[in-house]
Amino acid sequence: MKRKTTKHRRRSHQSVLHVRVMSPRIAWFGFLKLAGLIVKTTCVFAVLAGVGWGVWRGVDHAFYKNPDFRLQVIDLNANPVIDELGVTKVVGIDLTANPSLFDVDVTAAGRKLSELPAVTEARVERHLPATLVVRVVARTPKAWISCPDAGLAEVRKPGGMLVDAEGVAYPCPEYQAALAAGLPVIELPFSKDHPIHPGATIRQPELASCFELLDSACEADSEAPQWIESISPLNDWSLLLVTRQGTAATFGLGDHPRQIESLRAALDHAGEKGYVIETINLIPKYNIPITVRGGGVAPRAIPISEAELTDTSESRRARDLSNLLNRN
Repeated sequence: MKRKTTKHRRRSHQSVLHVRVMSPRIAWFGFLKLAGLIVKTTCVFAVLAGVGWGVWRGVDHAFYKNPDFRLQVIDLNANPVIDELGVTKVVGIDLTANPSLFDVDVTAAGRKLSELPAVTEARVERHLPATLVVRVVARTPKAWISCPDAGLAEVRKPGGMLVDAEGVAYPCPEYQAALAAGLPVIELPFSKDHPIHPGATIRQPELASCFELLDSACEADSEAPQWIESISPLNDWSLLLVTRQGTAATFGLGDHPRQIESLRAALDHAGEKGYVIETINLIPKYNIPITVRGGGVAPRAIPISEAELTDTSESRRARDLSNLLNRN
């Protein structure tokens, strides 16, 4: 027979249960259980901390304080930008502190060396037990940059501004000055819109025109940088090239191969005849005007390039044909 529970009994039973749960004894046991859990957790963390501290001490003793891993050698590739002592200054290595090889952050060291204006790429590695390997790729200079109004008047000496083939300007390192001494100078006008900053690309459009003329000269004669003193923009339509002998040659902004050949022919002719050209305007294809240094008399004719001779022959044939047709 199923026993029926009245509402009064259910309420009474609930009250008893409620009293039991909230009794001090149950609360005390709950507190002890929580305290035990906290103690266990603390012990676990203490053990982990102890293990971590022990591991760190072991690593510190085995690597950082191990005399076998003290930095002994900086293996730096041959380059014209920086030496081993310069590497320690840039990277921030104190050699007097007898540092460990593991004290050097190779990633940060490579980044700092790469930020040098004269360096395009740098890599730093640890080679155990005691060697720091450093590899840098230096910029290859193409010309010197002169812009007196921008404070860039010094050339062909350490600290002077160089520019590479990509148009990146950078101060000449001490070790690169002798190698770059024979390069020509590109003289640029001052520009507020395009200032020249070390490690940044020169944005002045005049540089591209000067590069085109220099490239044409180098294609015609690999020794052109040895006889070109400077190249500079004259105006919006012409450039001025000055040779090491002081000859001032005016070029247009295009047709550089033909003008370079005419200049070389004129200089060779002047050398054979014993006079020095003061100025020469190479923009005209024919009847190229020149002046002679020292008040001498300019020659009646100077040689012109093979391309111009071909043009002259074709022009002559066309003129003769025109005259014949007119006569007929």
